[in-house]
Amino acid sequence: MGFDQYHEPPEELPASTRTFARLCASLTEEAEAIGWYEQRIAVETDPDALAVMRDAQGEEFKHFSMDLEFLLRRSPAWREIAQGVLFKAGDIVEHGEEAEAETLEGNGPVGTAEDGSLGIRSLKGAGR
Repeated sequence: MGFDQYHEPPEELPASTRTFARLCASLTEEAEAIGWYEQRIAVETDPDALAVMRDAQGEEFKHFSMDLEFLLRRSPAWREIAQGVLFKAGDIVEHGEEAEAETLEGNGPVGTAEDGSLGIRSLKGAGR
């Protein structure tokens, strides 16, 4: 049985990449469930049913957050960009552009630099 979460032959992927893909799929599923509950809550009139749905949606928030944290811990560039965007007042898109520029236009290689920083270099033009 094949899995749609892989775009390369799974047997060629390292275990860490397969785990990362599983958590990406889980993150997507949790986000989808959050959206479904949001729709159900918007139209439900029974207070008891609403309470159950809100509780269930809270579980999905928790699972989404746990999946996201797992993925961010394993992707320094993603984590750095997320830190530049999340939980900040102001223009979300502007924060995203700034975080991306700061992360992807650094001077060092992707990963941890000798000084302990992420030292992420530009990927523009890579592989050309």
